[in-house]
Amino acid sequence: MNSDQGPDSFEEFGSSDGHSTEKSAKHKGSVVLRRGRNTETSTSDQRLLDERGPGNWIHSDTWRVLRIQSEFVEGFGALAEVPKAVTVFGSARTPVDHPEYARARQLGAALAKEGFAVITGGGPGVMEGANRGASEADGYSIGLGIELPFEQGLNEWVDLGVNFRYFFVRKTMFVKYSQAFVCLPGGFGTLDELFEALTLVQTAKVTRFPIVLLGKDFWSGLLDWIKTTLVKEGKVSEKDLDLIHCTDSVDEAVRIVREAQQ
Repeated sequence: MNSDQGPDSFEEFGSSDGHSTEKSAKHKGSVVLRRGRNTETSTSDQRLLDERGPGNWIHSDTWRVLRIQSEFVEGFGALAEVPKAVTVFGSARTPVDHPEYARARQLGAALAKEGFAVITGGGPGVMEGANRGASEADGYSIGLGIELPFEQGLNEWVDLGVNFRYFFVRKTMFVKYSQAFVCLPGGFGTLDELFEALTLVQTAKVTRFPIVLLGKDFWSGLLDWIKTTLVKEGKVSEKDLDLIHCTDSVDEAVRIVREAQQ
């Protein structure tokens, strides 16, 4: 390549018989495009500086990498000085007058009194209950929100809130800054977080920490299926059941979390 060729320049390649072929390659920095992949007629600089161009560049994968990076930086910066914390998962659809809301509120207060910050997804329902309980007990109430088609926003009981575009960035924050997970009844989102945590602990990707299911009536069917199907068919081992604690008692849930720190 000549010295005056820029990073978006074309390069000619010779054929095996010594004859020059068409300009079959385009260099975009470290990327080489050949044959039918080199059809762009403008350079990166031109697209960057041309204000008349379309705005769809913000949706490109390379731009998303920077967005993802910025979300990690923002999350790490916001949560870096958070004290020991417990993440509480549960349904956003739980009404304020439901017993599960009251239990989440009681749990949030109990954790705060034990010196734990309470982290939730920041939404309504069980999440609001846990944040509310922590806040009312003068604890540290944290909400990690997520961008959804049906916009919810952070509940009013969150002291520190961070909103994320990407689920996997948000999940990293839950795991990185928590010493335990407590799951109240919930839907797909709660199950997703539960099994993500179980997988990470089972495979030793994170330091072993307790995972508590609060509400025996709700969780017993899932636990029975794990025992009678997954364990029976050898999909998981018997000892993997020890990763899960199930109780109806807020006090017992807090005790399990507390003792795991000793």
